[in-house]
Amino acid sequence: MRATIYKSTGSWYSVKAMDGGLFNARLKGVLKLDGITSTNPVAVGDEVEIQEEEQKDFVITEILDRKNYIARTSPHNKNQHHIVAANLDRAVLFCTLKNPKTSTGFIDRFLVCAEAFHIPTILVFNKTDIYKKKEWELLNEITSVYGQIGYKVLPISLENNENVEELKLWLKDKTSLLSGHSGVGKSTFINAIFPEKNLRTQEVSDWSGKGMHTTTFAEMFDLLFGGRIIDTPGIREFGLTGIERVELSHYFPEMRDVLSNCRFNNCMHIEEPGCAVRQAVADGIISPERYVSYRSILDTMDDKNY
Repeated sequence: MRATIYKSTGSWYSVKAMDGGLFNARLKGVLKLDGITSTNPVAVGDEVEIQEEEQKDFVITEILDRKNYIARTSPHNKNQHHIVAANLDRAVLFCTLKNPKTSTGFIDRFLVCAEAFHIPTILVFNKTDIYKKKEWELLNEITSVYGQIGYKVLPISLENNENVEELKLWLKDKTSLLSGHSGVGKSTFINAIFPEKNLRTQEVSDWSGKGMHTTTFAEMFDLLFGGRIIDTPGIREFGLTGIERVELSHYFPEMRDVLSNCRFNNCMHIEEPGCAVRQAVADGIISPERYVSYRSILDTMDDKNY
């Protein structure tokens, strides 16, 4: 029987069958060793085959091919990767400019990963109700930079219910991943559209300015207006995985547009002569901030898959 993974707790999975039936299932032992290279062999969003056993327990007997997935370096082992979610139509990165502040470096790492796995992404900036002049000026700059690249930037206030309906339109009839730091409002947003869920939310830590973790496991929810969202635990860092240094520029769309003009086809866009990317930065075509971000990410990568 075919089913979709709705929640993973590590050893047991909540699955929804094609007929709408909800079951708990565990992974069949042989699958745990069958060429699995990630820390989690099954991820939320995966399509699987399940089989009922004598005790009315269900086991996952097959993991079907994924359309796509998004992965990050495992927070417990940098040499392994962790699949955040699978079979996505788009990703929604929740950001804030204060309480806590989301850095553009974090945004760019997430966008590189989404580009690598061919997942369109929208940037949602929450808590605009507490923005002052400085934050609004910064948001205008961010909107200009990312808007020119082709990313949608949507300012919202869950507190004042501003632009929440527009965000719902972006989610309608899609399977969307919700991601971001802890404390940026993912759980608050889910509570706004699913009051009955009453997901636990927590204030930002006073001493650190960082969000506190409120979601323990990734979980998918069906939207009443069509579509599905996957809530994920808040992340402080987003380690890239499966990307080689020479490939990195391909996942910056504005760089990808000029790469063919570089003199050398293995150009790293650092000091090579005839580099079209550095020329585009000098000409104001590519944002200097995005180029600095590219260099910063490149500096953290080794010559192997990162």
